[in-house]
Amino acid sequence: MLLVAPLAGCSLIGAPGGAAGPSTLSPAASPTGSAAASPTLVPGGTAEENRPLFDSVSAAVVAADPGADGRSLVDALVAAGFDRATMEVTDDTTAIGRDADAVQFAVRTSDGCIIGERSASGYASLIAPVLGTGRCLVGETRAIDW
Repeated sequence: MLLVAPLAGCSLIGAPGGAAGPSTLSPAASPTGSAAASPTLVPGGTAEENRPLFDSVSAAVVAADPGADGRSLVDALVAAGFDRATMEVTDDTTAIGRDADAVQFAVRTSDGCIIGERSASGYASLIAPVLGTGRCLVGETRAIDW
């Protein structure tokens, strides 16, 4: 079994932070002040339009459980309105049965992918183009059949 990392084997862990945008990594943004509106799903929207909700939901799951498994992350995103059929997630364990150092998960949008990662460093995400395979993550992913 191959270890899976998004974008041609590059892991999100330790990647430099940057401004939100295509192929940039950034920690989950938190609203500042009480006037900040809660992010909402934009059905059929772009990765940039839906990233605020993806980040809000994923960051909350990881804050509540720093070792959150892929199922918890996928279930929370589905509950927020993302389509399960557009999602991918890596295994929670390695080929030899140890807990994975990181779990990557993604949602394919109208124009690309929102890719998230839960690791010992916390939560991070980026926006990337859809791969030539039509997928967001490189390598083997687990079936989302629950």
